[in-house]
Amino acid sequence: MSWLLVFLGFCLLIVLHEAGHFVAAKATGMRVEKFFLFFGPKLASVKRGETEYGIAAIPLGGYVKISGMNPEEELPPEVAHRAYYRQPVWKRIVVTGAGPVVNIVLAFAILFFVYLGYAQQPTQTVGEVISKTPAATVLKPGDRILAVDGHAYRDLDRVARLERFRDEIGAHKCPGEKSDGCRAAQPVVLRIERNGDVRTIAVRPEYKAADKQMLIGFSYGSEPTSISAGTAATRAWDSVWFVTHRTASVFGRIFESSQRKEISSVVGISDVAHQTVERSAEQSLLLLALVSLSLGLVNLLPILPLDGGHIFWSIVEKVRRKPVSLQVMERASIVGFALIATLFFIGLSNDIGRIGGGGFGTR
Repeated sequence: MSWLLVFLGFCLLIVLHEAGHFVAAKATGMRVEKFFLFFGPKLASVKRGETEYGIAAIPLGGYVKISGMNPEEELPPEVAHRAYYRQPVWKRIVVTGAGPVVNIVLAFAILFFVYLGYAQQPTQTVGEVISKTPAATVLKPGDRILAVDGHAYRDLDRVARLERFRDEIGAHKCPGEKSDGCRAAQPVVLRIERNGDVRTIAVRPEYKAADKQMLIGFSYGSEPTSISAGTAATRAWDSVWFVTHRTASVFGRIFESSQRKEISSVVGISDVAHQTVERSAEQSLLLLALVSLSLGLVNLLPILPLDGGHIFWSIVEKVRRKPVSLQVMERASIVGFALIATLFFIGLSNDIGRIGGGGFGTR
């Protein structure tokens, strides 16, 4: 059942993405011939008006076929004026960008309602201790953090206090050059309460390159709370911006090995989705939002045949004030397919390594 829910979730994102193209094309007067879920041989379809709606055999996406997507396509005179390449550049950009925009807006909406309905606030109690980290040998779930390096910050509210605790830990530095996995020269002194007993422990934080900070290796517990719609919207926007920034960082530094390791394929996403579906509805919705946002952002890359590639060449046409030749578009598409295939195999290779190394972990 969990795998079925994952499959249906992916299908929902595909249908909504293509629906964005479909609605925008209809609204701008273009002729939509087909609206299909999946690719390949047709399994079932029905025609309503001028559009055929159907499901194909290969579950690797979906498509909306608009008349005249190929500039050299011959069309009957009565529909030629509604062809894609007969439309102004702004209409083509609207239609092409509508799919990714739907995914990004959907991600924001899901995050907003999750934050509003499942709002949590951190406690000073240790929630999870991560294995093979400095915390694994000294902390236990349920420990209450009272002070860090002698500072209790009792005059601050809980959230601000935990931020100060995090800053205290982050202030410790590795000796010499900072590198992934290096330990701080000086230990962090924690005062904790465990089963009614107060004790002091010392632990040296470890630098995590992926997080770009010194960490001990635990997360705080949480408890339900209520927040306003404005706060939920702000948190949703912050999450969208964070993922956007991280995605841009990965692709902007794709030639760095550490950044390439962050790329995942549909195999990894499916495995993580399967785990989250089995854990909670909240985590499943958060992952659905993340995948929807990623789908929207990746599709905006200026690479054919992605939506961003079509937008890029439409802008080039506008700047040049004349259409780009079909030969140039075909060559750009070949390069684009090669880049997408390379990214897919990098992600697949990373996923195989993660699965072979013990799985992804949904923390």
